Amino acid sequence: MLINYFKIAFRNLRKNRVFSIINIAGLALGVAAFILILEYVAYERSVNTFHKNLPTLYRMLTQTPEGDIWVDMAPAVGPLAKQEFPEVRDFCRVGEHSANGIVSVAGQKNDGAQQAFREDKLAYADASFFTLFTFPLVQGTASSALTQPNTVALSESQARKYFGDTKAMGRTLILNNQFGKTLYTVTAVYADMPQNSDLLFDAVFSLQTLANPANLNGNTWARLDSFDGSFLTTFLQLPDREPGVSADYKALAAKFNAYKKKATPKDESLFMLQPATNMHLAASLSDTYRTSGSLGFVYLLSGIAGLILLIAWFNYVNLSTAGSLKRAKEVGVRKVIGAGPGQLIGQFLGESLLVNVIGFVLALMLVMLLQGTFNEFIKKDLSLAILDTNGFWLAGLGLLILGALASGGYVAFALTSFQPIQTLKGAGSSPRTGKGGWLRETLVVAQFSTSIVLVIATCVLYRQLLYMQNKDLGVRLAQRVVIQGPQVNQNGSFTSGTAALEQQLTQLPYVKSFCQTGIVPGNYYNFTAGGITKQNPRPGDDKKGYSMGIIDDRFLKTYEIGLVAGRNFSIREAELGWEKSGKLMVNETGAKQLGFPSAEKAVGQIINWGQPYEIVGVVRDYHHQGLQQAIEPVIFMPRRSVSDLTVQLTTDQVQTKIAELERIYKASYPGNPFEFYFADENYNKQYQSEQQYGQVFTIASALAIFIACLGLFGLAAFTTEQRTKEIGVRKVLGASVTSIVTLLSKDFLKLVLVAIIIASPIAWYAMNRWLQNFEYKIAIEWWVFALAALLATAIAVLTVSFQSVKAALTNPVKSLKSE
Repeated sequence: MLINYFKIAFRNLRKNRVFSIINIAGLALGVAAFILILEYVAYERSVNTFHKNLPTLYRMLTQTPEGDIWVDMAPAVGPLAKQEFPEVRDFCRVGEHSANGIVSVAGQKNDGAQQAFREDKLAYADASFFTLFTFPLVQGTASSALTQPNTVALSESQARKYFGDTKAMGRTLILNNQFGKTLYTVTAVYADMPQNSDLLFDAVFSLQTLANPANLNGNTWARLDSFDGSFLTTFLQLPDREPGVSADYKALAAKFNAYKKKATPKDESLFMLQPATNMHLAASLSDTYRTSGSLGFVYLLSGIAGLILLIAWFNYVNLSTAGSLKRAKEVGVRKVIGAGPGQLIGQFLGESLLVNVIGFVLALMLVMLLQGTFNEFIKKDLSLAILDTNGFWLAGLGLLILGALASGGYVAFALTSFQPIQTLKGAGSSPRTGKGGWLRETLVVAQFSTSIVLVIATCVLYRQLLYMQNKDLGVRLAQRVVIQGPQVNQNGSFTSGTAALEQQLTQLPYVKSFCQTGIVPGNYYNFTAGGITKQNPRPGDDKKGYSMGIIDDRFLKTYEIGLVAGRNFSIREAELGWEKSGKLMVNETGAKQLGFPSAEKAVGQIINWGQPYEIVGVVRDYHHQGLQQAIEPVIFMPRRSVSDLTVQLTTDQVQTKIAELERIYKASYPGNPFEFYFADENYNKQYQSEQQYGQVFTIASALAIFIACLGLFGLAAFTTEQRTKEIGVRKVLGASVTSIVTLLSKDFLKLVLVAIIIASPIAWYAMNRWLQNFEYKIAIEWWVFALAALLATAIAVLTVSFQSVKAALTNPVKSLKSE
């Protein structure tokens, strides 16, 4: 019997090739998209889960009185927590960016010069790093790898980079960074950290090195017993109360804050503890903790994956119930000769499962074919193996089977519910009134409503992105090349080399201007500070925070940033620095926050920040960071220093000019690698998430519309086939091609119109909520909805018209010859 069922199923698939191809293609595309997106969701959910101690680890955070949450903590906080609170089993401090600098191998030279590497994935960490976090060591011992100062653990890749195939253990590295030049001995080599980790370091240096004041290069804020400088991420390990239940970390945070309030009554900031399990993705959308991933984006992708899969199943149900009218007499005959409901349901459910299985197999082939392209798009190295984490493959397979059974079950129910007498008489065969007619119309509306929402979302996303990229920022970034500052002070090159470099730059005809500053638009400021007030401050002024930027006297000219009032820093003031010169500048927002009624009134006024400073100028507000954020109150501090070099070039032969700049830079700062980026490209990196959203919605909306159109095409073909004789009679009676096309198309266009009416308010609400994340945003204009409606209508008309015109042009003799 089963063999006969499969034979009949294959015959029906072969007999109705067009419907079968549309059904299977729609399912394959929907399932393939679902699996690819599920891979990404599974990856995001797997981040950090490989750490065995993850359930017992908590990250310390600080919440400012203004509500901002900061990750970096002062060095002395971690040891204090373990000392004062018995709940703290252990702690680990990690300096995630503070170690970055230039690394070279002691005694190793290439062509007479020491080879140097600029590294941006270095970290300082406590000795507990390899015992609290699960990063397996290939060489060395986890408990002792970083216990001693001036020691370093390297990843396997980094060890090969520095030492080739020779042994790394016991070798010496030289690190030049903000703490000066320091020698480190390799005491461990660990397996490369997996990509699904928030902690991704090529080398981990012993934090105990900074306990020696001689290794701080004058940066006293980094002393390990300091409560002032905040540059370390601090993790605490708490004991489990019982298996699967975390310690009461909120109670511990409350005790810590009570302790801090007693020790520093004027400090209104609060300590918070964040479970490390929520460090990548928040516990919920309302979670205000800082995370490295986006739970909202994961939910969004999951929703899109589900919608695309639903659209594919809607297609299947639509076409199958429509096709059931052609098999009504078959069902009637089977019932008359004694077939029971169970046999009929079994047969048709089997056919449905066969179509779903074929679609699923084709989907897997599509996934393997598109995996490389998908990985390039998301910048991850994923495969189907990622679904094995956290039971995602089981959940995904369960959903696919459930959907196949639900859609197939409905189709089987619809087919077996025909009354044999009515079907054998030919009743109930109208495409509009046949079995499932209302459902087909509902599903078409649902498909196109989803597609239109995605189209509107895509339009709004790209308009916001274009707005951010093209808005006048108040700063000029084009043709500005930023060369990363030197960190190896070889033979005093910082002094003599800087002078030689600047002299040569002034003589180059293609260099319009240049500056060496601590801040670059698109990157963050040097640091934040509070306790800055004007004379006779208002209550609460000392609690307000300011972003602090170190600039020289050429910064405003190089970036073409205007002054509202006052003057720029002089060369002398920049050479002296802010502490000796006693001069500062503020931006317009900063002047307002300080309490000055106007920019002009702020010039010449004295503000207090440890010592009195005179405001010499007010800088016009400009967008130092992306338009997602409001312009912050900024205080500019003068100093000519060896830091990042911005060079404004003329527009022609840029690569030739950069090659000459490289030669000059290397001659001025020997032992330092030449690395650069373009200021405008760096600035636009802040919009990567918006670009990713736009690409996701573009692909999703195109796929949704395509799958929906497959279904619409199939329904149009079915309707046309059912009305072949009616069309023949109308043509014989003189109906024009246009009238017949209109007759066949209007019912579908009514459904698209209903979809537009439903989708528009949903899309407006969703995108208006999304735009609230931006301080500077577009307005959602009416033409966006009109464009989406026009696009959906045009696609529907083209899809339906293909079948309608074909039917209208058919010779009526062919359709009526049997009458």
